[in-house]
Amino acid sequence: MEDWLTTFEASHISGYELDYIRKLIRARKILGRKWGQSWQVDRKSLMQFLSHREAHGEKRGRKPIKRRTKK
Repeated sequence: MEDWLTTFEASHISGYELDYIRKLIRARKILGRKWGQSWQVDRKSLMQFLSHREAHGEKRGRKPIKRRTKK
């Protein structure tokens, strides 16, 4: 059974920003498909990509923006 995620879900799981997830799809580092007007990511390919990066200590890409809260 295939298991597909939205790019938003993939972003949440990986910690990468949406733009970087889309860049990984274009670079064919993770498997993606166009479904209607949005892109989906194959969960298995994302998890393999993340485990490979973790094994090699390569967490690159844009980091989440830390927003300051008003007090």
